[in-house]
Amino acid sequence: MENMMGLLRIHVHRGVNLAIRDTFSSDPYVVVRMGKQKLKTRVIKKNVNPEWNDDLTLSITDPSLPVKISVYDRDTFSLDDKMGDAEFEIGSLVEALKMKLEGLPNGTIIRKIQPSRDNCLSEESCVVWSNGKVVQNLFLRLKNVECGEVELQLQWIDIPGSRGL
Repeated sequence: MENMMGLLRIHVHRGVNLAIRDTFSSDPYVVVRMGKQKLKTRVIKKNVNPEWNDDLTLSITDPSLPVKISVYDRDTFSLDDKMGDAEFEIGSLVEALKMKLEGLPNGTIIRKIQPSRDNCLSEESCVVWSNGKVVQNLFLRLKNVECGEVELQLQWIDIPGSRGL
């Protein structure tokens, strides 16, 4: 607990145009990894445009570590098929949090991150003031696969007694 800076809530919203790994569809789920932590969403049956709307929470001790996501197709009688992966950094979110902003109008954009060769963004990502909190919306293009994107929203949660940012 003494090394923990806070929690990162990752709202895994949806997948868009995911790869087909079964006969006509896929049964996708998302695995999120950071350091030694590993979390999973639920499986959505027979859907290449799934809406998970699952909240996964990572304990953050080192905000410079990348967050890695992998999408898999659940198979019953064989190993699950990989449907792509992506990774992202939380540095922009952490920098916005360190500004200690208060009372901004809802929807105020604090930072914009452009898609580049160095990230998996498929479109501009904005760190936004939303309902009194700093959040970041991400559309990630999956790598190592023919198609697919995953939409996420990041939100920081301060923990009383942690070392904080």
